[in-house]
Amino acid sequence: MSAKASLRRHFRPLRQTLLESVEAAIVAQARQHVPALLPAGRALGLYWPLPGEVDLRSLQALLPNQLALPAIIAAPGDPAARLVYRPWRAGDPLEPDSCRIPAPLAGAGELPAQALGLLLVPALACDAAGIRLGYGGGWYDRLRADPTWAQVPALAVLPRGCRVEQLPRDPWDVPLQGWIDEEGLGHSSWGNPS
Repeated sequence: MSAKASLRRHFRPLRQTLLESVEAAIVAQARQHVPALLPAGRALGLYWPLPGEVDLRSLQALLPNQLALPAIIAAPGDPAARLVYRPWRAGDPLEPDSCRIPAPLAGAGELPAQALGLLLVPALACDAAGIRLGYGGGWYDRLRADPTWAQVPALAVLPRGCRVEQLPRDPWDVPLQGWIDEEGLGHSSWGNPS
């Protein structure tokens, strides 16, 4: 078993346990900090929460008509497979994407990187350099390997207990600028989200 696979097995139940007592505080911190981080006229790249992830959909009340959700296009393993962002408002119809996660309909259109001002990304763990431990699909890293998407600041969303000093880093890992946890906004040693 790889080091990352072992860490995923450790952090998935830990995150779930921690969220039971801190999710509301993480949401409150996001509501406090995110609107000020979002440039005028730009959308916030959110995510549809899976079990064990922080549910930030309440940000729609603060940022009406400024939210976008990711969608995975094509089957995993397909060289044309990619993550895109589509505009989203509460009540818009959703359909399962290629990973079976609810996503806006294809007819909503894809947003270019320049339309987004900040990405919030779920994480199992995150280290001081902004290396994120996700589920292993690599979707966010492939997206952010594109120089235009790398310019969009990205923050991990996770409990403080899932932040560590250092995670294993692969050549394809693209560091995040920081994180949001129950203590507030943190900046990685790699970059600054503002």
